[in-house]
Formats: sequence, C-alpha cells, structure tokens
Amino acid sequence: MKKDFLSILDLTQEEALELLDFSLKVKKGKVNDRVLEGKVVALIFEKPSLRTRVTFERAVYDLGGKPIYLSNNDIKLGQRESVRDVSRNLEKWVDGIVARVFSHATLIEMSKNVKIPVINALSDLEHPCQIVGDFLTMMEKSGKTKINLAFIGDGNNVANSIMLMTALLGGKFTIACPEGYEPEKNLYLAAQELAEKTGAQIKIIRDPKEAVIDADFIYTDVWASMGQEEEAEKRRQVFKTYKVDSALLKLAPSHVGVLHCLPAHRGEEITDEVLDGPHSIVLDQAENRLHSEKAIIIKLFRRMY
Repeated sequence: MKKDFLSILDLTQEEALELLDFSLKVKKGKVNDRVLEGKVVALIFEKPSLRTRVTFERAVYDLGGKPIYLSNNDIKLGQRESVRDVSRNLEKWVDGIVARVFSHATLIEMSKNVKIPVINALSDLEHPCQIVGDFLTMMEKSGKTKINLAFIGDGNNVANSIMLMTALLGGKFTIACPEGYEPEKNLYLAAQELAEKTGAQIKIIRDPKEAVIDADFIYTDVWASMGQEEEAEKRRQVFKTYKVDSALLKLAPSHVGVLHCLPAHRGEEITDEVLDGPHSIVLDQAENRLHSEKAIIIKLFRRMY
C-alpha cells in the first residue's frame, strides 16, 4: 500500500487480496497489534456519520491510539483556513488523518501537503474503506473474492469503489442505472482497463431485472446523497423503477445477498421487507467496517512507522 488510502486504485490486486485476508484475521482475533500506541489520529468529518465515526474511533482506541474528532464547524476546511494550512498544522500534532469530506480534491490536497498517512473515510468520488468491509462481508458469505454483483441505482461514490474493486479482483459488476447517472467516467475507464488484465466484466445497463438474474449479491444506496438534497424530488422520479423490493429479489438466485451501506431511505431505494429480511447482510457490513478499518490502519501505519 502507498502512504495514503484515498482510492481503490491505490491497491494492486495482490495488496487487495492480502488486505481482505488480513481483515478476516483481525476479525477472528488473530491479530494483536498496538500500532497506534502513543499516537494520535485526527478524524476530520465535514459530513455527519454514524458507522464511519464510531468504527474509526473504536479502531483507533483498540489499536492503542487517541482519536481527535474535528467536525466541519470546528475547522471549516477551505473557508476559515485553507486545506493546505489545516493539513500542515495537523501534521505537527498528529500521526495520521482520517477525513470524511465533500470533495475528493480536499483529500488530494491533504495528501500533497503532509507526510503522515491520510485515509479517505468518504468523498464525493469514492468510499474505499466501506468497500473493503463490503468485500470482507461478501467473501465470508460466498467463500470467493471474485464477486458477481448487481448494483441498482445511482452511480455514486459507493458504486465507483465497488466497480473498481470488482474489476481489480476479476469479478462481475453490473450496474443498472438511468441514463445520465452512470459511474464517474474516468473511473469507469480505469475499471475497464483493469478488467482487461484480470478478466473482470464491467457492464452498465438500464434494466434492474436484467441485472439481478445471475447475481450473487445485490447492492443499493440512496438515490440522493448528502449534498444532493435539492435534487431529491427529481431523483425520486428518475429512480422510481430502481427499487430493491421482494419482486426484484424473486428474479435473482435464491442464495442472493443484499447489501446497503446505510443510512437507507426505507421505501425508496429499498423496502423494509428486503432490508430486514433473510437475504439482507447489511448489519454484517456495518460490523465489518470496524475490522477492515483496523486492517487498513495497521497496514498504513506499519509502513510509515
């Protein structure tokens, strides 16, 4: 792994497989590592969070460190002070930065200006830590890392990272989305380039029913993410046929697992009966965020320190 973890593209296939295997060992209690003993990690959160904040704070504590939580109101990145100045000041006091930000450019700017590790806890472009936990979950359920996954809905940051990881590991990724809501173009091209090397299949289609026919896993996310509130009503109309409900599940294989990174807008992109039903593995996803984030921190900090 590089100094930072900003994107799935920061991993080689070998590193991704090693990280998943290591995450599983962390979960099973086979790793006793206090890599953060005597160290402090800044947690910068421009967006509110439940899973990301709690799991990263717990991960830092469990690894021997101390987290310092900084909300958007505390530092106002790029407003009260430039990203460059905030980052360079933090480098004098802390040993690493975990940042949940609106713009991916903020993470790149941080990375350029500090020598300590920077971890992407979410940006508008990618959500790589989420996806490592998701693949740990799917690997546990299926025994495979070459996943056949159907993503239903918006080609957002989560879809981008899932697409890249599937391409990296040689699986099959099919996203069913309305025209104009595809994954980010450059990342799609990067995924296709990876697929040529790994044998992965990356497809964009319009019909959710077609997408789920042979899927081992179905993934969905909210139709309007934080920062897109003004588009919410328009998106409800555009995505109204992209709901993961029991009728859609009946078209998928009987063993299909359903994922959602949460929080969910129940009744919109996913129904209660699916989210709370026997095919749902969303709580396993949530738990695995903790284990995969510990693994990421250990890998990065052992490299740096």
